[in-house]
Amino acid sequence: MNRPDLTTDLGFVTLKNPVLTASGTFGSGEEYSDFIDISRLGAVITKGVSRTPWEGNESPRIAETPSGMLNSIGLENPGVDVFLKRDLPFLKNAGATVGVNVCGHTEDEYVDVVKRLDDPAIAFLEINISCPNVKAGALAFGTDPAEVEKITKLIKKNTRKPVVMKLTPNVTDIKEIAKAAEAGGADGISLINTITGMKIDVEKQTFELANKTGGLSGPAIHPVAVRMVYEAAAAVKIPIIGMGGISDWKDAVEMMLAGASAVAVGAANFYNPEAAIEIIDGIEKYLDDHDIDRVSDIVGAVH
Repeated sequence: MNRPDLTTDLGFVTLKNPVLTASGTFGSGEEYSDFIDISRLGAVITKGVSRTPWEGNESPRIAETPSGMLNSIGLENPGVDVFLKRDLPFLKNAGATVGVNVCGHTEDEYVDVVKRLDDPAIAFLEINISCPNVKAGALAFGTDPAEVEKITKLIKKNTRKPVVMKLTPNVTDIKEIAKAAEAGGADGISLINTITGMKIDVEKQTFELANKTGGLSGPAIHPVAVRMVYEAAAAVKIPIIGMGGISDWKDAVEMMLAGASAVAVGAANFYNPEAAIEIIDGIEKYLDDHDIDRVSDIVGAVH
C-alpha cells in the first residue's frame, strides 16, 4: 500500500508536509538541530526579525500556568543583519524550508526589514502584526481591520516574497481581521498568536512578570485557536497556518479539520524538542488508518 501523501500546497509554496514550527519557540533552527533533522519539517518559521537588535523586556519574562505558560520576552532578537549573516546560511545548509517572521514598531521598520529579506532561500515572510504601533499610541497593528489592510498592502508593495499575516486573537471578531488581511493582498494568514494574560504571586503580592502581562500559550488556548481558525477559514479564501496549543498529532488534525492547510507547533517545542517530528509521523499514521490518500483531503472537512 502506498504511503499517504503529506505534500502541502499553500498556493505560494509547496511543503513536504503540513507541520511547521511557530515563531519564537524554535529559535532560528540551529538551537534544535542536535535533537531533530530540521529538513524533515514542512518549514521552520524563525523567531521575529527586526531592523535593529531588540533587547526585549525585563526579567522575569516567563511564568508557568495550568496547561500553559505566560511569556513576555519582548521579541528579543539580534536584528536582520545578524540573521542574514548567521542564521539564514545555517538554514540553507540544513535543507530547511524557511519562513521568516518579521516584527517592527512602525511601518518604516517593517518595510526596511522585508526589503532586506530578498534572499532566494526564504520561501515566505510571516508578518507579526501584534507588535506595538508607536505612531498609533502603542496600539497593536493587528487589532484594527483598517490598519491590518493598510500594513498588509504596504508590505506587499515592498517585497516580492509571499506574505503571511500573523493575526492576534485579542480582538472581538477574528473574521473581520482575517478579511482585512485578505483585502490587503495577503497570500495567507497564520493564527493564533498568544492570548494576553496575567499572573500574580499571592504570597509576595507582586506580578509574576516584570511587564505585568504576557502572552498565554500551550494546551490551555487550543480550543480558542481551533474556533478562530474555523471562523477565519469560513471568512477568507487564502490558506491558513493554524497554531495555538498543538501538543500532538490529534491537535494538529483537529486544526486541519477546522480549516487550516498547515499547522505550526509552538510551546510543545519547549518540553519536547521532537514534538514536530512526532506530529508529522502521527498525521501520516492517522491518514493511513483512515484510508485517506492525501493530507489535503482533511482540510476543512468539518462543516
